[in-house]
Amino acid sequence: MSIKTDKTHLPPWMKVPLPHGKNYSLVKNIIDEQKLNTICSSGNCPNKGECWSAGTATFMILGDKCTRNCRFCYVKSMMPDQVDNEEPDRVANAIMILALKHCVITSVARDDLNDQGASVWARTIKTIKKVNPGITIETLIPDFNNNHDLIDLVINEKPEVISHNIETVERISPGIRSLATYEKSLKVLKYISGSGLITKSGFMVGLGESETEVIRTMDDLLMAGVKVLTIGQYLPPSERHTRLVEYVKPEVFEHYKKTGLEKGFRFVESGPLVRSSYHAEKHIHI
Repeated sequence: MSIKTDKTHLPPWMKVPLPHGKNYSLVKNIIDEQKLNTICSSGNCPNKGECWSAGTATFMILGDKCTRNCRFCYVKSMMPDQVDNEEPDRVANAIMILALKHCVITSVARDDLNDQGASVWARTIKTIKKVNPGITIETLIPDFNNNHDLIDLVINEKPEVISHNIETVERISPGIRSLATYEKSLKVLKYISGSGLITKSGFMVGLGESETEVIRTMDDLLMAGVKVLTIGQYLPPSERHTRLVEYVKPEVFEHYKKTGLEKGFRFVESGPLVRSSYHAEKHIHI
């Protein structure tokens, strides 16, 4: 089902093409000019080349410094900068310049703010829709500590998809997540699904989880009302992060996809290079 890890030799299915094309340069230049952050860069996503070459990116709001210190994440963990009140306008303008029909927005955790950044989330969604009529939006949100009033600020702006990642199976969660918990994430997802909006979540494999634990996680997500699921390979950002246990083979990802669909998810994106926003435009049509 898997092969042992070797930092010097990635398995062939984990190799990605180098960035190329005018679209890649266009996206990079717009992001730089508008002084924006993306999870593509901050999260060291393996699909950055593919997505940017296709003319799209996942924008990360509220800065590039996170108040949490999850042991799987590449995003910088330190006291964040002050909120940039002009950021929503710049994100909306970048989306307009790129002529996107669908966009994905995520953020760092901002436990340092009284509203944990929820008001900025709401303003960003509203501004994007105003500047880009007809746009569809997926929001990949933090847990807001399961504060329903804060989650409602996002729900009330009615993005087409609201996503919040469970990240891993329950047993492994305490060892790799900071402040967030498996149970809290399920509660957040259940509350979101109660709004009637498409609810999405995702988790990583390769951390030493068993197939039984993966299936149980699927069941828990379905019970919480999740309709869209993503499953991808964990890749440690550095030697200081949680170690990689195994490279999971493509056929196992296919097995998980088939299982998830049979269980009742409306859409399952499962593969070694899959990340939360991978092929996100497909998820609004379920």
